[in-house]
Amino acid sequence: MATEMTRRPAAAHEGKVIAFPSGTGIANIERCARELGRRHGADAIEFWKAECRRLADQLLAAGIAESDVGQQVLEFQQDVQIELVLSHQKRAVAKSQKR
Repeated sequence: MATEMTRRPAAAHEGKVIAFPSGTGIANIERCARELGRRHGADAIEFWKAECRRLADQLLAAGIAESDVGQQVLEFQQDVQIELVLSHQKRAVAKSQKR
């Protein structure tokens, strides 16, 4: 369940086309969810802060307006949360089917 922005290879902004930052999108959402699923405590918090900062920096470098960057990061956070829930549900279903 990626946001509309993460599904597109490029984004139009103020009449010009800019490349969407590499390393983002569905694969990045899944990677972050996997990492957060295996990390705990301070390690998870440090990882998450660094990932959100990295995304914000990439968006700013790609020419996204600072006022839009916060919204994009929030959408990314929501997408990762959804992926975490879905992955936990998938594991629970697989575990129950083994019984």
